[in-house]
Amino acid sequence: MDLDAYVLAHSHEWHRLEELAGRGRLSGSESDELVERYQQVATHLSVVRTSSPDSHLIAYLSSLLARTRIKLVGTRTSTWARLGRFFTHRFPAALYRLRWWWIGTWVANVVVMAIMLLWLLDHPSVEQNLLSPAEVDQLVDTDFESYYSENPAQSFAARVWINNAWVAALCIALGVLGFPVVVLLFNNLLNVAVIGSIMIRHDRGDLFFGLILPHGLLELTAVFVAAGFGLRLFWSFVEPGSLTRAQSMAHEGRTAITVSLGLVVVLLVSGVIEAFVTPSPLPTWARIGIGALALAVFVLYVFTLGRRAVAEGETGDLSADLLEDTVATQA
Repeated sequence: MDLDAYVLAHSHEWHRLEELAGRGRLSGSESDELVERYQQVATHLSVVRTSSPDSHLIAYLSSLLARTRIKLVGTRTSTWARLGRFFTHRFPAALYRLRWWWIGTWVANVVVMAIMLLWLLDHPSVEQNLLSPAEVDQLVDTDFESYYSENPAQSFAARVWINNAWVAALCIALGVLGFPVVVLLFNNLLNVAVIGSIMIRHDRGDLFFGLILPHGLLELTAVFVAAGFGLRLFWSFVEPGSLTRAQSMAHEGRTAITVSLGLVVVLLVSGVIEAFVTPSPLPTWARIGIGALALAVFVLYVFTLGRRAVAEGETGDLSADLLEDTVATQA
């Protein structure tokens, strides 16, 4: 294809679309023309990509189509509508579609943590190698409990939220490599198991579980969700299915971004619980009950809204209008 001739033949259509996209209010006929021109230019972009790829022209047409999309959907309405749909469709659909990945990760980690805890309880010499008797006494008597109340609740909640969001983001980001996610999870589990074994051995198991479970039920679930999606991203490279590896990783990568954004809110909830409920004077059963309720709401959210969204065709990936414009063309 003669690219110069093609540009000469269609540049007036591109300039017209640029003019319409840059205007304020459009009349009914102009709005119809905007849609028609958008479809034409999307076809032109596909032709250029297929027949005579030129990076500058492709960038120009892609940018023009992106501006036109914003014009077509309307910025303010689109923003709020998309935000609502994100939490009612896209995020829960991603969680439900790949539920067995994060549920499997959750179960495996709970089993490993239990094994670690039981093994450490049967091998008290490990504790002696890790901490001195004075350090153990300080942990059991003051440090573990004071950790949740030594700072103002608001700043503590913010710090916990940022830290947990960072851990979840690492699980997803490192997922493309696979093994680093396992190492990250193992280190976190080992830390919890060591502290738990020390507290239980010194007859403070009720304090340990009373402080770790209220926020930990939802918090650790969120981390396991992130790890599950990270591992799924790795598997999309190993076994891409009917897609190419690039397509498979792009699809699951965009879904993982969806999950990471949604988990920010989930971890905010667990951070609030950790800052305001965990150290509160409420009885232990009430604090654990609040944590269990938060987890139950999350699971209900996934298996009601998520199942419904998947049934409607949602996958957790970006909606089609936010992906690259691809239009079928004849060879």
